[in-house]
Amino acid sequence: MADPRAAANLFTTAWDVERGGVGVARVGARAGSEVLGASVYELAPHSKAGELHAHHANEELILVLSGTPTLRTATGEEVLQPGAVVACRIGLQGAHALVNRSEQPARVAIVSTLRMPDVVEYPEREEVFVMTEPPYGDGDPGPAGRHLRVYPRGAGRPVPPDA
Repeated sequence: MADPRAAANLFTTAWDVERGGVGVARVGARAGSEVLGASVYELAPHSKAGELHAHHANEELILVLSGTPTLRTATGEEVLQPGAVVACRIGLQGAHALVNRSEQPARVAIVSTLRMPDVVEYPEREEVFVMTEPPYGDGDPGPAGRHLRVYPRGAGRPVPPDA
């Protein structure tokens, strides 16, 4: 029987999720990791990997493997080069999103702690949601990963995730 860890490769093209021109491979889970998450994202030209967001329980580390993705933060944008390493700290100071504005694919690995539940804030949408498990898991994820409730800022009451 083949070793399941053989599928854990930063240069895989076997995606666990494909959406909007972005392929995602959960290489940490494939390698058997329990307390660290690691995913490879390949962004097609002119695609984006999520919206500007901040985690309030988890820190993430972005490692650029190839291409020139643009890192969006709460304070501006920066075009990243292959080999760049960026820490996205806990809280709004670590708010981030990745966009590929180039004509070539961009590939990044994102490594994170897996503290759950995690409160994820989307400052541009003025929403916060509580995630009970990492997104793209093996269970029954919602459209944005598993979550309990979405809270529009200022509304004062929760909105069901499927509303």
